[in-house]
Amino acid sequence: MHHQYIDRESRGIQTEKLFGDAAVRFLYSGVRERTPWLFRRLISARASQILGDLNFSRMFSQKVAGSLGLCAAWGIDLRECLDPPARLDTLQRIFERKIRYLECRPMPNDPQTVVSPCDARMLCGSFCESSSLFIKGKFFDFEELFGVNKNNWLKAFHLGDFAVFRLTPDKYHYNHAPVAGRVVDFYQIPGLYHACNPNAVVSVVTPYSKNKRVITIVDTDVPGGTQVGLVAMIEVVALMIGDILQCYSEKKYDDPQPVGSGMFIRRGAPKSLFRPGSSAVVLVFQQHRIRFADDISANMAYHGAESIFSRNFGQPLVESDVKVRSFIASRKNVHLTS
Repeated sequence: MHHQYIDRESRGIQTEKLFGDAAVRFLYSGVRERTPWLFRRLISARASQILGDLNFSRMFSQKVAGSLGLCAAWGIDLRECLDPPARLDTLQRIFERKIRYLECRPMPNDPQTVVSPCDARMLCGSFCESSSLFIKGKFFDFEELFGVNKNNWLKAFHLGDFAVFRLTPDKYHYNHAPVAGRVVDFYQIPGLYHACNPNAVVSVVTPYSKNKRVITIVDTDVPGGTQVGLVAMIEVVALMIGDILQCYSEKKYDDPQPVGSGMFIRRGAPKSLFRPGSSAVVLVFQQHRIRFADDISANMAYHGAESIFSRNFGQPLVESDVKVRSFIASRKNVHLTS
């Protein structure tokens, strides 16, 4: 079947070309079922590192004939890029391209809004059964998402809301801070390297909480913060991702700094870089602190759109294509009790 999504700007239904889908379906429906021991090895950290390194150091660093044609085929707008088109002559440079985000990815003026952390296909949901956005155990398991011995965060985000952002290989691969606030925890969790392709996601139970991931917890209820409570930004690696480079910068891409506890991050600033391939970001919010944009919520049940997620998970789950730094949620004006 087709996998379709909603283009947020045009409101039209678009059909996604799934990169490497034949290989993904073979790996997840063939190798996984017939030779599970080989499947486990292929999605291991060691195998993914080898594949990522080979791609990154060989194929990705070699000059690509017709790279401008490749950019056009992938829908990359070269006018957005900081580098001149002639410099985007390797897959590595295409994947790691920097853009004029201040001009081409403007943010909403309201400082108490949440913005998209990346150019991606987005779904939103809730852990609360009474919510119209309730999604249980499809993309990740809440308890294992934050890692072991993280009861403080499990308690803080209990019955909260979440958003899943799926990056495809053609996307701009920098992640930007979705909120402003102070980092109160930053840690990594080792794990597997499942693909983020929709056919892979529906084949494996809760893959995003099984993959290697980097977790940043931000307190936004501080001076200069977005005032939407605690926010967890979870960057999930996927098959053949070589690395997640933490490179926070407040002035364009200049003077990048590693992210760590105690650091204040500004909404919309570049935070990290996936290198290379496809990957995902999950945002988790506390209960009653945000309201997702109406169009993104409505798009999930968009009539006539075919979605692999909808078909396999038994509920309407149509993604919206969103731009980094664009409005995705607003602060809820509710009275908080201690």
